[in-house]
Parts: sequence; structure tokens; C-alpha cells
Amino acid sequence: MLRKKECIAMLLAGGQGSRLKVLTENIAKPAIPYGGKYRIIDFPLSNCVNSGIDTVGVLTQYQPLVLNEYIGGGEPWDLDRVGGGVHVLPPYQKTGKSDWYKGTANAIYQNIPFIDRYDPEYVLVLSGDHIYKMDYNSMLTEHKARSADCTIAVMEVPMDEASRFGIMNAKEDGTIYEFEEKPKNPKSNLASMGIYIFSWKKMRKYLIDDENDEKSHKDFGHDIIPAMLNKGEKLIAYRFEGYWKDVGTIDSLWDANMDLINPNVPMNLHDKNWKIYSRNPASPPQYISEKAEIEDCMISDGSKVYGKVNFSVIYTNVTIEEGAVVTDSIVMPGAVIKKDAVVEYAIIGENAVVSEKSKIGGRPENYLDKEWGVCVVGPDAVLEKGTVLEPAGMIGKEEN
Repeated sequence: MLRKKECIAMLLAGGQGSRLKVLTENIAKPAIPYGGKYRIIDFPLSNCVNSGIDTVGVLTQYQPLVLNEYIGGGEPWDLDRVGGGVHVLPPYQKTGKSDWYKGTANAIYQNIPFIDRYDPEYVLVLSGDHIYKMDYNSMLTEHKARSADCTIAVMEVPMDEASRFGIMNAKEDGTIYEFEEKPKNPKSNLASMGIYIFSWKKMRKYLIDDENDEKSHKDFGHDIIPAMLNKGEKLIAYRFEGYWKDVGTIDSLWDANMDLINPNVPMNLHDKNWKIYSRNPASPPQYISEKAEIEDCMISDGSKVYGKVNFSVIYTNVTIEEGAVVTDSIVMPGAVIKKDAVVEYAIIGENAVVSEKSKIGGRPENYLDKEWGVCVVGPDAVLEKGTVLEPAGMIGKEEN
């Protein structure tokens, strides 16, 4: 057994992210670029370090190569430690059989030996596909003060949107008495954020019981939480009041990036007291040509802008050539927008090339009589000259 830890974190990062379509064909969702210089997984990892949690298991499964390489030894997050640190935990062969993770609860169950090495009193379970800044230590303090068996982070959502979420119904003191998954007629607006703190001995027992239940979906929300409620365990709702975004869809990923250039959204990446750390190769400073026109943008290191860019997030090492126009869009690392191309309301994937005189997307007010949505050009796609991609269109590497 290694040195005993009061609390360790288990970060679920193995989901396919199918709703992000071409963006996750060859990459795990937590490894998707975000905000110019980050990747989604930077947020929960940075939250752990800023909260004083120095032992994190990252459970990977789908297309893990880029994610595993990105995490490496954990140096950018100060998680390259002896007796702790970050550990990538893919499914592995056991005696007589080899199993993929079959659900969130099964993923943790398969890693009971890893958790037992640290003999923790508490286990923090996180998702790897959310953008937010949160002090997990404050949540742990409340968990201990209330002598809870499980504490679940929740946030208030508009009542008319509550049916889209897993809803925790709680008493005035925060004690949860019922969980409803996407209820048609919700009783409250306390939406689960998929962030849990469990007392490990109690959690361990429920994981084993759940694994032995052939009818179980092996899922925390669907199985573990209801089982604990049915047995009368003490579950507490921890209210979170801050910015939080599930970036599991094209629209939500676009929204989360656009929020960074919206002065009315409280997501501050410049907070020196709560830094978000990332692993990024050193790039030269950005270059802005005297012919460039820029308004309300984030432009990252290594990028070269010769054209017009408005209300957009430009990642590292992007080139926007003279005569090109980029508006209300996300352009991911290494992408090139060629001369006289127009990109509006779009996500341009890593290393994609939008060739000369192409037109990608369009403004919603110009498509009132048609289906409208954010356009996506997949990673490494090279578009032919003059390509036209209508709003809500999508094109991947193999389609052009």
C-alpha cells in the first residue's frame, strides 16, 4: 500500500462523445481543444490541483492515444509525484477475461485495486467533459461536516429546462430524498453535475453489489444513487454557483468558446488565484498584419492573421490569409483559412484547411426558411477550392 490519502479523484474520461461527430472520430472527448490553448480535461485536472487533491486516476477507453500522450506524466498540473500524481487507467485484462468499461460505476469498480492502494477515506468522482472552475475541497468539507455517505454537486437550472437533466429532489437542509432522470414533470430544478464525493468504504460495498446485479446498467445515476437512496443512506446536495458547461454537443462546444469573449459571462481564465494549467508546445507570439481587421477575439500564440476576424476564438498556430473573413467561429490549432474564404458560425477542426473562395456556414438571420446550425469542418480535412458548406453542415477528412 502506498501512503494513505484522505481523498483521491477518479476522472471518467473514456466516453466516445458521439454527439461531437467528426470532432471525436479519432480523439477522446476530453482531449478536444478548447479556449484557444486548452483541452477540456485541463479543467478537472486543474481543479484537482487547485483544491489540494494530488492523486488522480484518469479512466480512458475510447480513442485514448492523444489523451494519454497529452496527460503524460502530469507535469503541467504538478501531478508528476511519487506516492500520488496522475495515473492513466485503461481497461486491462484480468484473470480469464478482458472487459471494456460497461458504465460509469463499472469503470470505478474495475479500478477498486487502484483505489485500495491509497486506502482513502473519500473518493471524488468527476467527468472529463465539463468546463468549469470549482473548489472540490469546499465540497469535501461539507461532506465531512454533514457526515454524508455521498455528496452530489448540483446547480439550479431554469425550471422549464429541468426535464433535460438528472434532478435531485432535496429537503431544505440539502438532504436528498429522490433522484429523477430527465423527469417530464420535475419537482425541483437542482440538476446533478455528475460530480460526486463518496465515503469510500460505503461506495466500495455498493460498487460490488451493483456489479453482481445482472439487471444493472452499471451507472452511477441510474443504479448506484437510487440504490443508496433506497437503503436510506445519507445523500447531500452541494449547491454550485458559478460557470459550468457540459460540452458534449456541437452547439454547447461552440457556446462555451463564445462565452470566453462575452463580457457578461463569469468565466475568467485570467484568475491568478485559480489557474487552468495545460500542456502546450512553445509557440512564437501571434502575428497581426497591418492589413488585418480584428474585433472582440481571443487569438492564441503562434497564429498569423492577415484577414478579417470578428467575435471568434482562434487557437494556436492558425493562419488566416489576406482577404479571408472569420466571424462568430472557433478555429482549432494548426488550421488554415485560405485567401478569400468566408467562415461564419463554424467550428474548424485541428489542422484543417479551408481553401480559397470557400464559404463555410452562414448567419442565422439569413436562413430563416431553412434549418440552421453551427457548421463543422473535421480535423485534418482539406477542402477543395470554392467549397460551400451550408449551416448545420459537416464535413470530415474522408469526405472531400
